[in-house]
Amino acid sequence: MSELQAILERSAERHRHLCPRQVLGARIGLAGAAALRLEIPRRDKRLLILVETDGCFADGIEAATGCSMGHRTLRLEDYGKIAATFVDVKSGRAVRVAPRPDVRERAWKYAPEETRRYFAQLQGYQRMPDEELLVVEPVRLATPVETIVSRPGVRVNCDRCGEEIINEREIQVDGRVLCRGCVGPAYYIPVPSGTSDGAWENQG
Repeated sequence: MSELQAILERSAERHRHLCPRQVLGARIGLAGAAALRLEIPRRDKRLLILVETDGCFADGIEAATGCSMGHRTLRLEDYGKIAATFVDVKSGRAVRVAPRPDVRERAWKYAPEETRRYFAQLQGYQRMPDEELLVVEPVRLATPVETIVSRPGVRVNCDRCGEEIINEREIQVDGRVLCRGCVGPAYYIPVPSGTSDGAWENQG
């Protein structure tokens, strides 16, 4: 069994099926690590990956590289794109890997036996050479990798809501330590006690 096939089996176990985006995740994971000359799967924290969407694609990357959110070596920057940036935490080198814009059409060439687009992509993405499937470009992070990774054991409490903040994600405002939710805009809106809210009324 090839390395790619073993990775795809691990990824498919999570979904009980294999889809084209898992294949792209696996191929991008292999290419990104190779561009940095890092062996995978990794059991340390030298490789940091920032994926630009979640779902099956991210599972393919995780299966290929061993990086995960639980180990703080996989992060989501939700741009809604099938792409990822790979960072060598030790050297600071980084590359961004994404499919070529026309890979859906190119896939037919590598899966001529398939008559349906989905299955042509599923097979074609496994067979296409890296240079036809992917774009690999060196990049620099806008935020230093040391800031992204932070330091273990660092924690403070928000001066407004009192909740604990870890990984140096606090914001200083006029001498006060605040969490990002209190600085705003937050991704959630608290529902005041006693307020009627349809989402709650429909539960239970």
